[in-house]
Amino acid sequence: MSRLQVVSGKGGTGKTTVSAALALALATEGKRTLLVEVEGRQGIAQLFETEALPYEERKIAVAPGGGEVYALAIDPELALLDYLQMFYKMGGAGRALKKLGAIDFATTIAPGLRDVLLTGKACEAVRRKDRSGRFVYDYVVMDAPPTGRVTRFLNVNDEVAGLAKIGPIHNQAQAVMRVLKSRETAVHLVTLLEEMPVQETADGISELRSAKLPVGRIIVNMVRPTILNQADLDLAHAVPRTAVAKSLSGAGLGGARRGGLAERLVDPLLQQADEYAERFALEREQRGVLTELGLPLHELPLLAEGMDLAGLYELASELRQQGIS
Repeated sequence: MSRLQVVSGKGGTGKTTVSAALALALATEGKRTLLVEVEGRQGIAQLFETEALPYEERKIAVAPGGGEVYALAIDPELALLDYLQMFYKMGGAGRALKKLGAIDFATTIAPGLRDVLLTGKACEAVRRKDRSGRFVYDYVVMDAPPTGRVTRFLNVNDEVAGLAKIGPIHNQAQAVMRVLKSRETAVHLVTLLEEMPVQETADGISELRSAKLPVGRIIVNMVRPTILNQADLDLAHAVPRTAVAKSLSGAGLGGARRGGLAERLVDPLLQQADEYAERFALEREQRGVLTELGLPLHELPLLAEGMDLAGLYELASELRQQGIS
């Protein structure tokens, strides 16, 4: 597995949930994972039912087998202060600039700079080693921007390296791109079995490949359980209404008399079967589109009880069972 796992997806597909579940799945057997948030929404804190994350790496969960999940919400302004101190030794001067509002001004008028700082901080965590020479984190999972913006977000350092031909900025941008365009990185796309998210996933994969960024896996989220297969659906359309009413009556749902409960239930049940058949056909079609993209495909279930911390661990277990660990 690549050490930097980037997760993107169309809005509403649950990419933050999948990012969190992936971080838990990877933090098994004593491994340590850093889960990074770059959009300032504090979605990670909500999922793990903890207080808002500060700009520091904080342990938020223990995975099965004793592994640990740390989390970091990257603040662009504070990341810029880190950058100024690291490359220009401007710790005190940088703090003075922040008080004057210059840091906020810089990150607001230059969104490219903001993305450089966010990706740079994540890549620094990937490369960081302890005193013994071992990596501090076995994996870094980034909850990245949505599919429509992720390629430009990840590729911004290439643009910066081209603009700044020499110096620390050029060197930093090149170092970040060496990580992002290497086997150390994999960009996963989260989708639903619906036409728009699937199309955006296909477009996103094409854009990532054009930018020579490493595409990883497709993760289909919130998959509803299969209640009826195609043979069942065919049978539902072929069986006469009277036979359905008779079966309902035999199951104890009203008597067999005309106009009874069993007969009144027939039309609603057949309508539900039609609606299910339509959804079943759509999902099968979209699953086929995803399969043709030629990437490993994983599916996570829709949790009937909704998403909470227990559900997050359940999704992590599903990912481990499907070979992501």
